[in-house]
Amino acid sequence: QMMKFAWDNYKQYALGKNELRPLTKNGHIGNMFGGLRGATVVDALDTLYIMELEEEFQEAKKWVENSFDLNVNGEASLFEVNIRYIGGLLAAYYLTGEEVFKSKALELGEKLLPAFNTPTGIPRGVINLGRQDTRSFFSPCSGMSWSWGWASAGSSILAEFGTLHLEFLHLSELSGNPVFAEKASTSRLVLNRVEKPQGLYPNFLSPVTGSWVQHHVSIGGLGDSFYEYLIKSWLMSDKKDSEAKKMYDDALEAIEKHLVKKSAGGLTYIAEWRGGILDHKMGHLACFSGGMIALGAEHAGEERRQHYVDLAAEITNTCHESYARSDTKLGPEAFRFDAGTEAMATRLSERYYILRPEVVESYMYMWRLTHDPKYRQWGWEVVKALEKYCRVEAGFSGIRDVYTTTPTHDNMQQSFFLAETLKYLYLLFCEDDVLSLDDWVFNTEAHPLPVNHTNFKA
Repeated sequence: QMMKFAWDNYKQYALGKNELRPLTKNGHIGNMFGGLRGATVVDALDTLYIMELEEEFQEAKKWVENSFDLNVNGEASLFEVNIRYIGGLLAAYYLTGEEVFKSKALELGEKLLPAFNTPTGIPRGVINLGRQDTRSFFSPCSGMSWSWGWASAGSSILAEFGTLHLEFLHLSELSGNPVFAEKASTSRLVLNRVEKPQGLYPNFLSPVTGSWVQHHVSIGGLGDSFYEYLIKSWLMSDKKDSEAKKMYDDALEAIEKHLVKKSAGGLTYIAEWRGGILDHKMGHLACFSGGMIALGAEHAGEERRQHYVDLAAEITNTCHESYARSDTKLGPEAFRFDAGTEAMATRLSERYYILRPEVVESYMYMWRLTHDPKYRQWGWEVVKALEKYCRVEAGFSGIRDVYTTTPTHDNMQQSFFLAETLKYLYLLFCEDDVLSLDDWVFNTEAHPLPVNHTNFKA
């Protein structure tokens, strides 16, 4: 019912725009996707299908067939276009077999390839979808790809170039063209070659020199999905991609050694690392890690398995505490463990909640792997809080402060709310064979891709 409400209002007030603004009842385009439109449509396709909202799925499919224009100009985030659009189209294709989704995914995938024209093959973060020339990337006029202005000194971001593997392997599988798999694999070669401080992967790497730009390490934003795609690449390969598994195991060992801490109150959290100095803060985005560690634990050696299940449960519990300790029972964008504060935001700028999925994502994995009923209880608390504080007359909106029961709304129904938050909540209450973890791997936007479909080796 929540999904139908979110979709119906998007359709009524914002169809074809990227997101719905539910308070003002209009659409939002933004600048993340270049000239691409309909982010909410593509992100919602598989959720509508899985929930058997057939009429709504047909509306979304019709929009993709008739109105989804790929001949656009504009600077787009390689990462966001890949996880939302390519991921959403691939999942819709694999779930339904409808050719339109496959052909759009392949056509869009081709438009992303110029981002990889760098000296190292590590892609830059921004791609101009309208300019497909392949002149030297040093030429300022080539109009192809460059890095986000705010990324440290023109560097590429670990979570961005490290979050292509799942989708690009499927693009190669479906097209028969190995170029996609080859491009995605190049990043791994560079990462294996470069020196890792204490075995950790910093967030910024130069696409020109292939060396780290600075030593900030985070399992939250900027780093997060790189680690997730290592374990998921191994799972998606039907456990044949041993390189990915080893990189994951080694990275997790370093994270546990240097970043995992326990607060005075007994809460386990993952700190951030800035050139050797710990920042005792955990972002909402880092709360996916409980689910990731649980997923990886299933496949660790017997003696490590229980250790990782326990670690995953502790981190997920900490993320639940960040929700439980707020007045709305929704969690802040970031929470801290310092100066007597535990699992709460201390800065005004970190008190918002924008309908993010990472905490319920971990509940879903923890439920599937342990069947402890508390995870369903915790999920239901989130459902009630969303209904109470985020539902408005024409959709769902983020809130600016989780610590007040009369919150101000941010007037944005994020596309990932339909792609991820509602999908993970729905799956939490489904039987385990609905998108079984044995057969499907979720990309970082919760778009399911089939396991073992891709024996494609670049």
